[in-house]
Amino acid sequence: MKKRILLTGSNGLLGQKLVDLLTQTTDVELIATARGDNRLPYAEGYSYQPMDITDRQQVMNVICSTRPDVVIHTAAMTDVDKCELQKDDCWAQNVTATESLVEACRETGAFLVHVSTDFIFDGTAGPYDETAEGNPISFYGWSKLAAESVVRHSGISWAIARTVLVYGIAHDMSRSNIILWVKKSLEDGKNIKVVTDQWRSPTLAEDLAKGCYLIADQRAEGIFNISGKEVLTPYEMAIKTADYFGLDKSLIAQADGSTFKQTARRPPRTGFVLDKARTVLGYDPHSFEEGIAVLASQLQQPA
Repeated sequence: MKKRILLTGSNGLLGQKLVDLLTQTTDVELIATARGDNRLPYAEGYSYQPMDITDRQQVMNVICSTRPDVVIHTAAMTDVDKCELQKDDCWAQNVTATESLVEACRETGAFLVHVSTDFIFDGTAGPYDETAEGNPISFYGWSKLAAESVVRHSGISWAIARTVLVYGIAHDMSRSNIILWVKKSLEDGKNIKVVTDQWRSPTLAEDLAKGCYLIADQRAEGIFNISGKEVLTPYEMAIKTADYFGLDKSLIAQADGSTFKQTARRPPRTGFVLDKARTVLGYDPHSFEEGIAVLASQLQQPA
């Protein structure tokens, strides 16, 4: 029996990596969904349905007609500063949409894998394990913690995959990431400032996709930390990137967070303890250097 998996946010970075992974998994029948048209350059190995997660009726229609065994919910509004400025949009996409998905999963008996974030924490006590209590310092963080609460109190069968600072390359991506930004800036001979007073566990998008799949495949219930294995500052990430590509590190200056005017506050020290995901799921992420190597090889592939 093939496991039928429905994916939200299939045009996003994580969504695309999940489509790549799940179309190569023989016992999965994949239904990819996103708002508007399918932006992936290939359509083999899965079916696509447009689904706007903020439209409750559309969510009910698509999930009740396809009746998936598992829903992996990756779609969200993740621009932290935009969430601070557009709170209604943020709440609709991150909380109300999750309520609709929970309702549809309750109706169909589907297992829900909900993707969450380290920004539910205030960043005073990282790295965090799965039992840590959320205390967000941004509206984005509040919306994601509220969505977790919707899932946890839903009465359905659920898992939450929390992650940190996801990076990777995908088709038609509007956003860059720290590795590409550092590489391009240094190749162009630009001086850059990078913060030394924030700590994160940078996560390769392929690793996060694998973690979500392991949860879905095992129907492993509860909260799982799915991130990279090291806790690094963005400055350390920049130095490692320069080292990997043999670029001029003297162009990289240390800065602290107060140098940058950002609308939303960022938690200073997050990062995750991965013991539970390793033990229960067999999750084994790349190191940051290995992640850079994966990106480097993808940059060399023809589009």
